[in-house]
Amino acid sequence: MARDYYGILGVDKGASDNDIKKAYRKLARQYHPDVNSTDEAAEKFSEISLAQEVLLDPEKRRIVDMGGDPMSAGGQANGHGGGFGGGFGDIFEAFFGGGGSGRGPMSRVQPGNDALLRTRITLEEAFAGVEKEVTIDTAVLCNGCEGTGSATKEKPVRCTNCGGAGHIQQVQRSFLGNVMTTATCPMCEGFGDVIEKPCTTCDGAGRMKARREKVIRIPAGIADGMRVRMAGQGEVGHGGGPAGDLYVEVSTEPHPVFTREGDNLHLTATVPMVDAALGATFSVIGLDGNPIDFTIPAGTQPADRLIVPDKGMKYLRGEGYGDMIAHVDITIPRELDEKSRQILEQLREHRGDVCGVHDGKDQSLFGRIRNRFRK
Repeated sequence: MARDYYGILGVDKGASDNDIKKAYRKLARQYHPDVNSTDEAAEKFSEISLAQEVLLDPEKRRIVDMGGDPMSAGGQANGHGGGFGGGFGDIFEAFFGGGGSGRGPMSRVQPGNDALLRTRITLEEAFAGVEKEVTIDTAVLCNGCEGTGSATKEKPVRCTNCGGAGHIQQVQRSFLGNVMTTATCPMCEGFGDVIEKPCTTCDGAGRMKARREKVIRIPAGIADGMRVRMAGQGEVGHGGGPAGDLYVEVSTEPHPVFTREGDNLHLTATVPMVDAALGATFSVIGLDGNPIDFTIPAGTQPADRLIVPDKGMKYLRGEGYGDMIAHVDITIPRELDEKSRQILEQLREHRGDVCGVHDGKDQSLFGRIRNRFRK
């Protein structure tokens, strides 16, 4: 179905060029990416830019008035292309490098590409969220011609070389005989029209390279490798077309205490063997700067985990936090003073524990042998 270009701009079929331009400017002030960064606005701006281009071109407007769509593959009234409807044409193009004669010129107004930047943040910044200023080197709307590509801001004229088709046909000799091929018109570069006085700032492209600073908001809970999307802040398209999106990829610097896994924070707690046996407490400073208390139960074993709920990373989506998990590493002194040795000797004699080989049950193998002989 052909697009309703008149309806997109909100004008009737008898609208003059001035009426069309006026309607476009009114809508552009509402949907241009510089004033409205939503996805819907970017799509709308692309539609009104294309509608203005089509309705200001007499030949394209004639096709629209006949019920066709000049920007479709065939560009014919009522949507009917010529010939074989694309099947044979695609094969012909694959073999001979040309397009079918039904292909129309390219639009000068094209959407821009997305841009990708990278930034590094600390784990504290990932925990709380942060605003970062980034430098963007990309294409922006030309300030000399306002995206028209023309120094006089006049619309392009039909190309005399291809007659507005955007392509030319050539006869080449091959082993099959004379073959008709289709190639992009070198004079208009496939646009079907020519800008008589190109803008000296952008050389007729309607955009220019520029550096700009932008503040991005990185949400709390973002994980390493995730991207923040800013709609309409990427590269402005050829002919002043709608800008692409800007993506900022985030990487997190290593933290001296915490390691992140999902929404949980992990740390290693070194616990003296006496504290592991008797129980103790310790504190660690969290990512928000507040102390978090851990309780070491009496009888804690090596590789045990101590969990404090809701003290991990903030959930990126939804309310709540992950857990903070301490992995116990029990430390045993390599050297003992005389008093410490005496105390431990007394403890060993008091408890009567015996070294042995563990058989997967609570009692050691040597303990089982000892008990057998006692019977």
